Amino acid sequence: MAEQKIYLVGAGIEGWEGFGKQALEVIDQAEVLIGHKRLLDIFPDFKGEKRPLEDLSIMLEHLKHTEKRTVVLGSGDPNFFGVARFLLRNLPKERVEIYPNVTSIQYAFARIKEPWDDATFVSVHGRGIKPALDRIIASEKIAVLTDSVNTPAVIAKELIGRGAEGYEAWVCEDLGLPTEKFTKTDIRGLAEVTCSPLNILILIKTWEPNLQNYPMIGIRDDEFATAKKLITKEEVRAITLGKLQLQDDLVMWDIGAGSGSVSIEAGNLMPNGRIFALEKNPQYLSFLKENLKKFVARNVTVMETYAPEGLEDLPDPDRVFIGGSGGMLEEIIEAVDKRLKPDGFIVLNAVTLDTLTKSVEFLEDHGYTVEVTCVNISKTRSLTEYKMFAAHNPVYVISAWKGEE
Repeated sequence: MAEQKIYLVGAGIEGWEGFGKQALEVIDQAEVLIGHKRLLDIFPDFKGEKRPLEDLSIMLEHLKHTEKRTVVLGSGDPNFFGVARFLLRNLPKERVEIYPNVTSIQYAFARIKEPWDDATFVSVHGRGIKPALDRIIASEKIAVLTDSVNTPAVIAKELIGRGAEGYEAWVCEDLGLPTEKFTKTDIRGLAEVTCSPLNILILIKTWEPNLQNYPMIGIRDDEFATAKKLITKEEVRAITLGKLQLQDDLVMWDIGAGSGSVSIEAGNLMPNGRIFALEKNPQYLSFLKENLKKFVARNVTVMETYAPEGLEDLPDPDRVFIGGSGGMLEEIIEAVDKRLKPDGFIVLNAVTLDTLTKSVEFLEDHGYTVEVTCVNISKTRSLTEYKMFAAHNPVYVISAWKGEE
C-alpha cells in the first residue's frame, strides 16, 4: 500500500473560523488528528482519533508507518519556527502537504500597525538566549518568540547590560484570546514588565547613542580611554584587522584586550559577529568597559579572566587576536590551537624581537603557516615653523593559519 500523505495544517489566531476552506476539508477527511490540546479542542466534533502532540519521536514513528489519513495541527505557519522543520527533516518531502495560516507574528505586527517585511525573527523558546541577543543587537527591527524562562524582562536586562537600550518595545500578550494585551514601553520599562507566558516581543530601534559620530575603522587613539602603552595604535590596528580577515558572522577572541580598541573596531566590521574581550587587570578593565560603553560595542562581551583560564566557557573561535599574553604565550597558543576552527586565523602583535621569535617558533611547532609583517610608522610633528617625522617603534604583526602557503 502506498504511504499516506501527512497533512500539516496551521491554526490561525481566530480558532476554527481562522481555517481556510481547503484546510477544513483536509481535517474533515482525516482519520487521525494530532496536535497540542488547545488546538485539538478547536474541533470538539471530530469523528476520528485525536492524539495529543507530546513526544516528537513517538509522533514521528507513527507518521512513518501509518496507513491512516493523518493531519498534524500547528500554530500559524508551521514552516515558521514550527513543527514543519522537524517533519521535513525526517520524512520524504513528497509525503508532506502544508497548509499555512496567519502567524502570531503577522497578527502582532498588524495590531501595532508596523510593517514587518524588514524585520528579523528569532526564537528563544526552549533555546539559549545568547545567540538571540547577538542577532537582536545587530537588527533595526526584530520579533522575538519568548518562553517562561527567557521572558521580555530577562531579555531587556541582558540588552541593558550590553548597552543596547535604543529600542521601542512592544509586548504582545495572549494574541487572539479575550485577555489579549499590547504594552508599549522602552528597554528600561521592559525590564520591569510582568506578562503572560504567551507573548511575542517586538523591538524597533529608535536611537543609537554616539555610534554615528565615529568611523567603523580608524578611530583616533585619543578617543579611547587608555594608558599610554595599552592601546594598539590606529595604523597598526587597521593592518591587524586586515590580517584577521574578518567576516560578518564570526566568533573572535581578543586575548589581552587592554583598552578594547581592536574588539570595538572588529565589532563595527562584523555586526552579526561575536567578540569576546578577555582582560583581568583591574586598571585595564575600567578603560575597557568605559570604551565599550562610549562606542556602543554591543556585540563585545567582556570576560574578566587571564588566558588561558576561562577559554573553556567560550564558543570555538574563527579568529583570535593576542594583544597581550602576560608571560603565558606558549600556554595561550596551546589552548587556542585546541579550539580554533579548521579555517581559522591567529594574529599576534609583537613589539620585541624576543616575543616575535617565540611566537613564530610556538606557532610553527603547532603546525601553523606563519607570515610576519613589520609595520614601521612615522607621523609628522611640528617643530617651530617646520614639520618633521617622528618614528614609532616597529610592530611585528604575526598572522598564522593551518595549511600550506
